[in-house]
Amino acid sequence: MAEGGRALRTPQRVAAVTRLLPEKEAEYRELHVAVWPGVLEALKRANISNYSIFLRDGYLFSYLEYSGDDYQADYARMAAEETFQEWWKLTDPCQGPLPTADNERWAPAEEVFHLD
Repeated sequence: MAEGGRALRTPQRVAAVTRLLPEKEAEYRELHVAVWPGVLEALKRANISNYSIFLRDGYLFSYLEYSGDDYQADYARMAAEETFQEWWKLTDPCQGPLPTADNERWAPAEEVFHLD
């Protein structure tokens, strides 16, 4: 049991993929050396934790765990925050959609295996 008598919930695992534009790699890495505190706080308010972004061969892979009740609503609230909109003004130009993604900046990835 968690605080307040609520049962602990298994977090929802969420993964996504996007391209990193090669000419923007240094800029993208520099931004993520010191992510803005407001961005980190907004992620936590949105019930997001254990968030990582990996890079391989020009592709960014993100993984996060969501522990709230409504991922879409929490994400929408977070995305509406001015701090996040300003952050994305810097990070979005570093990224390009996957060839198979319909202009989605980060395309969802399907989980095919998991081990606890």
